[in-house]
Amino acid sequence: MRLDVVTIFPEYLEPLNVSLVGKARARGQLDVNVHDLREWTYDRHNTVDDTPYGGGPGMVMKTDPWGAALDDVLAEGYEDGAHGPVLVVPTPSGRPFTQELAVELSERPWLVFTPARYEGIDRRVMDEYATRMPVYEVSIGDYVLAGGEAAVLVVTEAVARLLPGVLGNAESHRDDSFAPGAMANLLEGPIYTKPPQWRGHGIPDVLLSGHHGKIARWRRDEALRRTTRNRPDLIERCDPGAFDKKDREMLSILGWRPGPDGRFGRDPEAVEE
Repeated sequence: MRLDVVTIFPEYLEPLNVSLVGKARARGQLDVNVHDLREWTYDRHNTVDDTPYGGGPGMVMKTDPWGAALDDVLAEGYEDGAHGPVLVVPTPSGRPFTQELAVELSERPWLVFTPARYEGIDRRVMDEYATRMPVYEVSIGDYVLAGGEAAVLVVTEAVARLLPGVLGNAESHRDDSFAPGAMANLLEGPIYTKPPQWRGHGIPDVLLSGHHGKIARWRRDEALRRTTRNRPDLIERCDPGAFDKKDREMLSILGWRPGPDGRFGRDPEAVEE
């Protein structure tokens, strides 16, 4: 996979040299290219922004630097043999970035990121490149950052770990929280490793039992507990067919009841055990 990032703060992307992403780059599984947008400015101040039409606070990133940069980045990529680019635009007004979207992006051979600063990029840039390639406007959460570089790091790590050969265990991501196709799409429950005792804290006996069926059931119940506590919306919108008899028993203990449409809702006065 090829990644190109155009930014006015190339140094912000240094974390792409470490951890799983850095190792994937070193092995040639991920070709990452970071470009300084100011190299495509033509005035002595390297200006990349201007005041917004219609008035209002803040500044807007200009069309010309972005257009020139993206044209050159795409031309360079094609010359290197890359194909199938998509434009990824981090923005608070984009679609939520989910594990499902990470999987979708991991199947693309070439991602071009445009992390913005100030109030964002002149809309005409996205409209122009949407005539040439798919454009993904994505939001990593309901909050506003000073710029999109942090979002690039988030998206890149989520996507890179899904690429073949990046994780040491190819099955590692299949049981992730939010993994597409996961039963009921629950949060993962607690995990433990050695030693069995630490500062007076033990681990659940079932994990030492060697009984794989009981361990699987315990993990499933803990996932239901954690999801109830932290993300009840996941259970509310889940297909009720994803829950087996044992799931339904635990959901009942946790205060959930099936509604007329079969989907689960929680009793207002329910108290988690």
